Amino acid sequence: MLLHAIDVAPGRSGHAEKSALLLHGMMGSAESWHRVIPLLADRGYRVLSLDLPGHGLSPRDPEITVDTAAASVIETVDAAGLPHPVHAIGHSLGATVLAASAPILAPEVTVYVDSPLRFTGHGDRNELVARYQTDRATRTDAERLHALRPYYSAQDIAVEARAAERFDPSTAASVSSGEDVAISPRSGDVLIHADPSRWVTDADIDRFTRSGVSVRSVSGAEHTIWYSHLDAFTASLPEMFEPTP
Repeated sequence: MLLHAIDVAPGRSGHAEKSALLLHGMMGSAESWHRVIPLLADRGYRVLSLDLPGHGLSPRDPEITVDTAAASVIETVDAAGLPHPVHAIGHSLGATVLAASAPILAPEVTVYVDSPLRFTGHGDRNELVARYQTDRATRTDAERLHALRPYYSAQDIAVEARAAERFDPSTAASVSSGEDVAISPRSGDVLIHADPSRWVTDADIDRFTRSGVSVRSVSGAEHTIWYSHLDAFTASLPEMFEPTP
């Protein structure tokens, strides 16, 4: 399955010698990286930000799994012809999909944002669909979304409300009602987590550290770290956000 993508050329020249792959979290979209994309383009990256299945303008799939979502990411990256080296960032669900696709994509830099790369499956599908429908309704209301995310700018609210409107609860429920998921990171990968985090536990941090992962924290950040603490997020990842000349 080919996924919808925002494909941005490097800002300083028409020829990219490296590329950045961005994967959003649950109920987000390729647009969720709108603050990050121009920063990477200004640093010479060709940026490919994808809508995961059931999100944004990508196809729906009520039988999706993390593995089939990863296969769609791989297929889309191959079709796009991204130049190597590829540097990849995945957030939450997108981080788990990135980890599942990493053995094939083999990014030179792989960054997981506030994700333990595991979650419990076997949820009740009907209950999950109903819950996601409620969450979607909340996030499509600009006033309610601002109350939930007071650090959002007006543009952030517009982007995330549009993502919620396009979100397919049935596709998302398929992931959460399937098998348990647990993926091991590779040595040399990077984990950036909020501190404190609702999702990444001390046991997860220990597991990542013992696996050779570089673990970095952003104090006081929200789950979408680049929205609440953009400067701290970029500073924590000098591999990709070194100062522009």
